[in-house]
This record gives sequence, C-alpha cells and structure tokens, in this order.
Amino acid sequence: MSLPHRFPRAANFIHFQKSCKIHLSYMEPDLSKFRENYKTKYLVDEYERLSAELESAKSMLGVDPEMDALATEDIVLHEASMKELVEKMEYILKEDVVAEEKPREIILEVRAGVGGEEAAIFAQDLALMYQRFAESKGWGWKVVDESQSEMGGYKEATFEITGNGIFDLMKWETGVHRIQRIPATEKSGRIHTSTASVIVLPIRKKATVVINQADLEMSYTRSGGAGGQNVNKVETAVHLVHKPTNIHVHCSVERSQLKNREKAMSILAAKLEQLNDEEELKKNADARSVIGSGDRSEKIRTYNVPQNRVTDHRIKESWHNIDGIFGGDIGAMLQTISERAGSGEMGSAEEGDDE
Repeated sequence: MSLPHRFPRAANFIHFQKSCKIHLSYMEPDLSKFRENYKTKYLVDEYERLSAELESAKSMLGVDPEMDALATEDIVLHEASMKELVEKMEYILKEDVVAEEKPREIILEVRAGVGGEEAAIFAQDLALMYQRFAESKGWGWKVVDESQSEMGGYKEATFEITGNGIFDLMKWETGVHRIQRIPATEKSGRIHTSTASVIVLPIRKKATVVINQADLEMSYTRSGGAGGQNVNKVETAVHLVHKPTNIHVHCSVERSQLKNREKAMSILAAKLEQLNDEEELKKNADARSVIGSGDRSEKIRTYNVPQNRVTDHRIKESWHNIDGIFGGDIGAMLQTISERAGSGEMGSAEEGDDE
C-alpha cells in the first residue's frame, strides 16, 4: 500500500513541505544585537510575539487539509512580518553605524593666530564665511562661546553646526588659514599677513573616551548676550578644565546650567578623542598636527585679497572669487578638497611664503 493511503496525515504534511518550502527554510536571526540597542529593543518583543504565534501555527500542520490551509496562511503571513521586522532592525543598526562614521553634528572653533587685531578680524571673517555657507545648506548654527577683541573680531569662538554630511565636507577645514590684505587700520597701504586656526570636531553619539570626574574642575558664571531673563542673573554658563590635559571648555549657549554642562562635556569628549587620534598618528607615522602654534608658515590655505585668490596648499589649487568665498560660496571648494582627499591626492601643507 502506498504511503498516502496508510498515512494520510503524513501525506498531507509532505505535500505541504513541497508547496511551502519558504517557512521550513526560515532561519532565526541573532536577536542579541537588537536587544542591546534601545531603538530596536521594543521591536524584538514584537518579533518574539510573532515567533510564538508562528510555532503555534506550525503545530497545527498535518491535522487535516482544511486546518493545513489555515495554518499555512498564518505561517506565510507571520514569516513575512518577521522578515520585515528584521529588515527594519538591521536598517536602524546600519543607520547608527553611518551616524558614527558620518556625524551630523560638529564643533567648529576659530582662533586668532599671528597678526594681532587683524588676525582677530580674520578669525571673525572665517566664522562668518562658515555661517553663511551653513545657512545656504540649511544647516543648524549655534554660537557656543565667543571672546571678542577690542575691534570686534574674534580672539576665539566656538560654534555648533548640525546637518547631513557635515563632517565629511567640513573636516578638511582643520588647520591654519592665512590672509594677505591691507587692513582697514593700515594708513600706508602696506599688505599685512595674518593667520587664524580652525578646528573641526565631530560630536559622536557614542564617545570613545572615558572622562574621570575627578579630573575635572568645573565653575559657573553668568551668561552674557541675548538670552532672556536669565542673562546676567543666573550662573548658567559652564567652564570646564580637564586637569590632565589642561583643556578648557566654556559653554554659555543654553539657558540652563545642566544643558550647558552636557554640551561642555560633549565638546570635551570630542577634544579628547582628537587628542587621542593625534597621538596615534604620531606613533604610526611621521606626522604632525596641522594646528600647531598658529604660526603663519604652518598654513593649509592662503586668502590673497589683492590677487583675488584663495589657494589650498594641500591640493595646490586656487579659486579666484575671494568675495564670493568670504560670502559663503565655498561648496565647490570644499567638495573638490574632499574628493581629492578621498582619492589620496591630499598633500601636506607646504611651509614658506605664498607665491
């Protein structure tokens, strides 16, 4: 006697195996990585609920043809839903990785270098250039802290900028910038050379450094500038000192002391990560920090106003649109530098006077 006649239920199940192989070959994913992420943890609960219902549906197979049909439909639907959940969780984790590799938030610092008051004015010109570019891109821009010179330039200033693709485009701005022009205060018409340094730091979701609270000195002052009723009445501004490295961070952008403290800690973490990266470079290669002391010979870019020229010395390329560049039209320049760096064509900044 043939198998179907002697074992009707087994025959039905074999038929089901042949017609619905998808659910029988379904592989359970590793859920541990999804449980560790707060964005996907709740989806794991939903996945496990569907998995339990799937097993219940599978247990109904082989009872009779009508029940097999209902169970088969449930199995196919549940496995499709489970597959969709896994794809969603994988996408979330992938986006987190992208966010770490390509942060959407940076800290931009500008600092006057050699050249006195003219250097401070140049530092402010650079800050305004970046601000106008950020606004043209629809990026967020906040003043974290600023210290002005007597003539209104920047001794130093810190800004927070947020936007998609921001770090990849802006990270190559770190370095010493040099300007050659006749200052407004120069009566003899002599061209002066001044410098300002720029630092771009990524703010990552997960800091890779551990900050010991015992290593911190923290003080609070009254915020200045626009800010409503709290300004100059409540000590909301935060000043941090990391004693082992003597790194100072001042933050007064937020209206609450707690938020300024959190922002200052994020900036400190970014600075410490940069310091670690630089130390690693020194160990693995004959490299030096492009920031240095702000000396005019350690330049990455020169802005020559009389010649209407901006030259990036790392890629040995010039742009002849200095008013537009200071007006924020730097997208093409930044893109060119980023592409050349990505293809390994980025050289080191050359020392010496500009041609």
